[in-house]
Amino acid sequence: MKGYVLDYVNENEFKKLERALKKYNMLAFKKLTFDFYPALRNGKFVGEKVKTDRKNGTEKYELRLPSDKMFTQIHGEVKLIYTVHKKEKVVILETITPEDILLEGHMSELTTYKGIMISKANASKDMFKIDLLNMLQDKH
Repeated sequence: MKGYVLDYVNENEFKKLERALKKYNMLAFKKLTFDFYPALRNGKFVGEKVKTDRKNGTEKYELRLPSDKMFTQIHGEVKLIYTVHKKEKVVILETITPEDILLEGHMSELTTYKGIMISKANASKDMFKIDLLNMLQDKH
């Protein structure tokens, strides 16, 4: 078999994150599914290498996925974090960040405020951030 095999640290949790990404950020999901997964299978490791472990023959990567600028400012970068085991030709998919909002979105429907999804646990904090960013944008 040619190429790399995609595997998971915790497949169940990762699939939850993937489904939430599909629901709330279709652009990032499409890029991940149709561009990045095939590249990983072909041995093209995209993203920023954050750690190399020569002893175990692994490399850890963080791949930024396309996302709405406002979402990124409120919740953080959408990233795929994965580890490559070169000898075994295996790519271990670890997680998709921001985990908190994606897992919350998987558990129950998230509400939006001014077009941005907000966490139920931190709704007032998220709304404050959105209002603040909107005020800052209006001044420019």
